[in-house]
Amino acid sequence: TQTAMNNVSLSGRLVRDPELRTTNTGKDVCEFTLAVQKRIKPNDGSPDADFIRCKAWGQPSRFAADYFFKGRLVGVEGRIETRKY
Repeated sequence: TQTAMNNVSLSGRLVRDPELRTTNTGKDVCEFTLAVQKRIKPNDGSPDADFIRCKAWGQPSRFAADYFFKGRLVGVEGRIETRKY
């Protein structure tokens, strides 16, 4: 039996100030976007960073809302979750 691992560590700059909101059930969630530099700069004129949308829940969401701001370099650890629309 294999154990699946889903861990990610990102370091980048915030594209805009984070947005804190509360869900209908009373949970805090903070959303923000990180610009993470690519290891190799593309030659085709495409952006040299990946823009990754992040969400923090509970106490970490309050911390992000209080201390993160546009342009700040931050490190984030978490897991990847994808959705289909």
